[in-house]
Amino acid sequence: MRINHNITALNTYGKLNNANNAQAKSMEKLSSGLRINSAADDAAGLAISEKMRGQIRGLDQAGKNAQDSISMIQTAEGALGETTNILQRMRELAVQAGNDSNTETDRGEIQKEMNQLTSEVNRIGNTTEFNNQKLLNATGGTTTDAAPAQAGQYTLAISGQFSDGDKITIDGQEFTAGTGAGKFAFDTAANQANGLKTLIEANDTLSAKYNVAVDSGTNAITLTQKTGKESATAPTVSDTSTSINTSFNSVQAGAEAHGAKSSFTSQIGANANQTMTLEFSDMRAAALGIVGTGANFTSADTVNDGANGDANEKALDVTSAAKAGNAVTVIQSAIDKVSSERSKLGAYQNRLDHTINNLSTSSENLTAAESRIRDTDMAKEMMEQTKNSILSQASQAMLGQANQQPQNVLQLLR
Repeated sequence: MRINHNITALNTYGKLNNANNAQAKSMEKLSSGLRINSAADDAAGLAISEKMRGQIRGLDQAGKNAQDSISMIQTAEGALGETTNILQRMRELAVQAGNDSNTETDRGEIQKEMNQLTSEVNRIGNTTEFNNQKLLNATGGTTTDAAPAQAGQYTLAISGQFSDGDKITIDGQEFTAGTGAGKFAFDTAANQANGLKTLIEANDTLSAKYNVAVDSGTNAITLTQKTGKESATAPTVSDTSTSINTSFNSVQAGAEAHGAKSSFTSQIGANANQTMTLEFSDMRAAALGIVGTGANFTSADTVNDGANGDANEKALDVTSAAKAGNAVTVIQSAIDKVSSERSKLGAYQNRLDHTINNLSTSSENLTAAESRIRDTDMAKEMMEQTKNSILSQASQAMLGQANQQPQNVLQLLR
């Protein structure tokens, strides 16, 4: 029997401390709901779960970014919806002006509305913005300047000479060989070429698009696209003669200008370089081709930037039936451009809707995985806490018993 070292009490005390510590940890897990409250609880699990937490929060923020991008797109598309309404009204006015039942005064009143509507197209383009960033005038985000258009140059090849009454059609405009007013001479190759040149220059539709030249040596007729009319489309030609052939040979193929645009990067993933680019084209009057210079536009500046500034652009002229007809064609082209831009924005939005759904699903699955590593199984931990609580109480009782054992030494002293 020993009194200096109560081994039984020391052993019981150690078990009591273990039970108390285990109970404390169980209570910490139950109170926080987390299985890992410090790195010591599960070092590897902590590192893995923190990486998952970064991904989860990144995915959630990417979803918010995509929502913001949709809002940006909706802002631009809503503005273009009104631009479409304006262009449809302008087309309606141009058709109205094409009717000769209108007097000169009537057409002048129609022209006034055309001028104001064109200015409003500029205003929408210059003022539509999201979070103080311009969307429709190619000044917000990362801007790309418009690529210059290249004028096409095409030579009309005619094998032989026309006969009286033969017809040739160029870009839908028909000309007849013969004598008399409105016809072109065909007795010599030179007269044939120069006669056609004169009629093309007198035709409002063709003269608006082409400059015409005749080579005095070869009598070849060359059409060159005018400024503002550059495109990749060559003129078309056909004839009624069975003895000759006509065709256009390209000296220099034309190319349409690529309009200026603004680009915005949307971060739609949790990691670097998981982005998509949103492009918004310049949708002001000049980019749509409804202002310009030449015979089919007003002689004076009648269009401003939509603010209270001075007019500095020329609107489409609808003061004659021929000019009104040209305006209908130009406005329809502008409507097509706006519709194409709206279609592109709609495609962006549909893509982002799917992006948001995917991000939400990914975040949900990663959260479930992170929870399995980090969160406490409350039922299981309650069992552990109950066990440790009982062990702690039992250890306390046994420690009391162990402390009584040295008392037996006193029996030897009596």
